[in-house]
Amino acid sequence: MAVASKLSRPELAVVVATHDRPARLARLLDALAGQTIDAELFEVVVAHHGDAATLALIEGHPLQTAGRLRQVDVGQTNRGPAAKRNAGWRAARASTIAFTDDDCRPPPGWLESLLAAVRRDRGAIVQGATRPDPEEAGILDRSPRARTLSVEPPTAWGQTANIAYPQSLLARLGGFDEDFRDPGGEDADLLFRAVGTGATHVAAREAVTYHAVEDLTVWDHVRIATRWSGPVLLVKRHPQFRGHAVLGVFWRARHAWLALALVGLLLGGRRRPLGLLALPYLLLTRPDGYDSPRRRLLALRLLPGTALIDATEIITLARASARYRTLFL
Repeated sequence: MAVASKLSRPELAVVVATHDRPARLARLLDALAGQTIDAELFEVVVAHHGDAATLALIEGHPLQTAGRLRQVDVGQTNRGPAAKRNAGWRAARASTIAFTDDDCRPPPGWLESLLAAVRRDRGAIVQGATRPDPEEAGILDRSPRARTLSVEPPTAWGQTANIAYPQSLLARLGGFDEDFRDPGGEDADLLFRAVGTGATHVAAREAVTYHAVEDLTVWDHVRIATRWSGPVLLVKRHPQFRGHAVLGVFWRARHAWLALALVGLLLGGRRRPLGLLALPYLLLTRPDGYDSPRRRLLALRLLPGTALIDATEIITLARASARYRTLFL
């Protein structure tokens, strides 16, 4: 169900796909309510799957009371972020669609800077910068398994944390490809198709948003790793993305070094020099700043978990490679 807005024709619509993160979504909506841009120039559209906590948050939020927040319930079936974003931008009234994620918290001047860039390059895809949330930066210092996002535009990946598309271009392209059921790859696929039609992709580095910093466990990372099928589908659809991969085959450098390490460990019993093949992986996976003897020892304790995460990602990608008949690890 979509809730009507009091706005007649805002210039910018902020579209958010959310899934079971009401606390993070609340921070985002509060940040959007505090933007310096004229309130009449933008609306917010949240696409969700109807969970009670998200519904309660939206219905009680001041943006909703002011008629500046629209919601789209896509139903209980989790069709992935691509489908939710499509439902969101199609419900929007604005001529420009600004995508962000439910774990972002833009500073007050984000939309003002983004809209200025949109007006400066009419018809272009405008990508802003994404940086770790300074309010949570301490997590990066104390947690070697912290997870966040940092983007300096323009990038080939077109991350939806901070990017704006003309609504007419989205309509012409059909929006995101909903074959991407899991997060990852659907944003790059859209950008690649858009640029392929002649669309211009420009950077707006002054339009900054902040991304959450999460202190995750090994098992959190493993759970996330089981969802990485999208990069394989991306490479299947657009082989040019192999140019961004290691040796054209490995998604992450760590995956290549782990494969090399396994070869070294398996063959190192009889041919000891081959055991040295594991050294690059040991060095590459050591967290930044772990240079003192005590912290080097801690890095060794972290190594089995890191290897488990990387191995899970490789297995997930290998299964997707078999499904899509294209090798990408």
